[in-house]
Amino acid sequence: MLAIGRWYAPRILLRRAASCTTTRKATTCSAVTTRRRKEGEMVTLVVATTTDAASLGPASALLAMPGWLPGPSLQEIPSFKHGEVRLLKHDNSIISEDHLDKRWEELTGEVVEEAIFLSKHTAVSNRPSLTVHPIGVPHLRDDEVPPQGGKPGWAAPPSPRIGPWLRLLKTIAQSQNLIPEFEVTLEATHHGPEINSPTMFVEIGSTEEHWKRQDAAQVVASLIWEGLGLGGGVKVGDWNRNDGNNKVLLGIGGGHYAPRHMDIVRNDGVWVGHLLSGYALPMEDPGKSKAQGNAKDVGGTWKHAIKVAYEVTKSSFPGGEVLAHLDQKSFKSWQKNAITEFLTEQNIKIGKPGDFY
Repeated sequence: MLAIGRWYAPRILLRRAASCTTTRKATTCSAVTTRRRKEGEMVTLVVATTTDAASLGPASALLAMPGWLPGPSLQEIPSFKHGEVRLLKHDNSIISEDHLDKRWEELTGEVVEEAIFLSKHTAVSNRPSLTVHPIGVPHLRDDEVPPQGGKPGWAAPPSPRIGPWLRLLKTIAQSQNLIPEFEVTLEATHHGPEINSPTMFVEIGSTEEHWKRQDAAQVVASLIWEGLGLGGGVKVGDWNRNDGNNKVLLGIGGGHYAPRHMDIVRNDGVWVGHLLSGYALPMEDPGKSKAQGNAKDVGGTWKHAIKVAYEVTKSSFPGGEVLAHLDQKSFKSWQKNAITEFLTEQNIKIGKPGDFY
């Protein structure tokens, strides 16, 4: 296989990659050893769609930067390559192309180490924004149809880059004078597509006017370029270079933009996994007779959502310690009691803000 710019002599290398399978009963994550004959077989997918200006704009700006070459087509989806990065540009909804990691590996033999999707963001407020977030719908029941892709009860492993890239995104946006007009923020875990590699979405919001903004597109393209080290610099958000800080935040509770979790993640050196907002923790009120909120008395899919989010976050940060961070004020007392009891049963430690940095 040809590597960008030079040939490599064949040799056997070992590489470990996380693979997670989620069912209603359990989430199983294992380290899969893959045999590689050439350098560069572990790749990053950057995924864009031509149907979305907030996706196509950043992808076009990124491809205008030097060093890109044509790659193979995946079922009529054109690709472009730059070192260990593969950019796919399809013509469907960004949340509808499932299993792109598996499909790419079957086509090329390259193992997808992570996936980054470019998309638009919508909000009732219509406020200009640049957002990053993990994906999944772990709170949905098996008989529910996900309204925006994915599979009920599933969540993708979160990209370890989410926290570091949130901070880098703000720095780049500031340098391009998009702040304070644009808000740079996390979003809670939501939507598809279904994929099993560590994944993150990078989005431009929140109206058609903002989706088409070339300055916003250039900021997102610069985030990908700098964050993946395409210009020759050090990659940003590489878990293997965590400088000894092995604490990872698992956000539980709060609103869609995770304000209490944001207060922590905006600090340098903080790593973040899944962020489960209140709507992703369906809890059935046990009634006045059981107002203490024992975990066993509180129905709903909240336990499954927490277990899945924890397990796949753990798989994305090998050797890390995943700590739950609760938005305390977003819960009623019976909810907080039930969640705290359940976390203790699952041996999931609860962290305070100072534990993460």
